[in-house]
Amino acid sequence: MLAIFLQGLAMSAAMILPIGPQNAFVMNQGIRRQYHLMIAGLCALSDIALICGGIFGGSALLSKSPLLLLLVSWGGVAFLLWYGWGAFRTAFSKNPELAQAEVAKQSRWKIVVSMLAVTWLNPHVYLDTFVVLGSLGGSLNADERSWFALGAVSASVIWFFGLAILAAMLAPWLNTGKVQRVINFIVGTIMWGIAIQLARQTGVL
Repeated sequence: MLAIFLQGLAMSAAMILPIGPQNAFVMNQGIRRQYHLMIAGLCALSDIALICGGIFGGSALLSKSPLLLLLVSWGGVAFLLWYGWGAFRTAFSKNPELAQAEVAKQSRWKIVVSMLAVTWLNPHVYLDTFVVLGSLGGSLNADERSWFALGAVSASVIWFFGLAILAAMLAPWLNTGKVQRVINFIVGTIMWGIAIQLARQTGVL
């Protein structure tokens, strides 16, 4: 069973590690040291729900609901464009420290809603968890499936908490004006790049 656990861990890590909207959001909250552990925990819980849903039968639901995937895609495009625009505004502002301070005034619930949107309005999350992990885990027998799921969710928990804690530790070096310009420009580019990719996948671009 250890081999099955490690397989789930490795496959999930391969899905999570590439920089995307969720990782960028967690990293930014860690740099600001603003509810970063709570956000990491919510990201991990969301991934646990998605991974287990995919492995234990959700992949069939997604394949039968192309309209649902289309709606999620357009919601994701709109949110990513909006979030990317905010990052670009901070990157090109005359005083990035002041812009970051304004962002830091956001309420806890606004940050939570943004995190949920980053996670649940990203169709790539469903493709990774429902299609890839769901197909692999769903083909195993009942006992092996549970160990595969445990390995997959372990990778998610380790990664998100590790990313949030590391970003918070490096905050004194990453929270300077020049570095914030670079970080926000990269985040904005990633968000808009993924939004364009999603729009192309829906057949509009």
